[in-house]
Amino acid sequence: MRDLIVQLLTSLTAPFWTSSVSMDQFVTALQETLNMVFFSMIFGTIWGFVQGIALVATRPDGILPNKAIYTALNPIVNALRSLPFIILMIAVYPLTKFITGTTIGTWAAIVPLTIYVGPYIGRLVESSLLEVNSGIVESAQAMGATPLQIVFKFVIPEARSSLILNLTTALISLIGATAMAGAIGAGGIGDLAISYGYQRFDDSVIYLTVIVLIILVQIVQSLGEWLSRLR
Repeated sequence: MRDLIVQLLTSLTAPFWTSSVSMDQFVTALQETLNMVFFSMIFGTIWGFVQGIALVATRPDGILPNKAIYTALNPIVNALRSLPFIILMIAVYPLTKFITGTTIGTWAAIVPLTIYVGPYIGRLVESSLLEVNSGIVESAQAMGATPLQIVFKFVIPEARSSLILNLTTALISLIGATAMAGAIGAGGIGDLAISYGYQRFDDSVIYLTVIVLIILVQIVQSLGEWLSRLR
């Protein structure tokens, strides 16, 4: 499969490819980007759902009101979301070093990427769940449903389409963040674009990076919209 992709890209870029970067290097960088996106999205989605559900459930008019938890969690989410990713990535260097043993490379980048996307997804999940008609929650409570049953059997299924669209938005933002991560040694096509395209004035790498990112985002957006329409 990898060889097929390399051959396909080689044939498609032949008319304008003048770079010293081989197509094999570019595909390797693309794989690194996809790895960062995949694992960061998984960890960030788990964190985001826990966070979003907790914010909705413990708010003053929630199904499990808890002022202490809501008051503590809300500013933490706001604080993490207020930091631009490239600053966040530098700020969590000690944590990244502790978890991965290094601060550079693809796997090291997954730590700050998860911290970046987790609170963002949390807010999006919170927004989606709050859109659910309060009558559904009241009906579930009248039937004797537990708080967990209300969340997982009534609220989340009702908010499914909105959740999918919001997760699609988060995934696209994460793709952009992986490109920024390349600025400080995370690898991926962002690193390739900066190291060769910007620092060595290699326009071919820049053009291909832009085209690949546009295609990747279009695929994600189209897939997300399609899934949100499924019943």
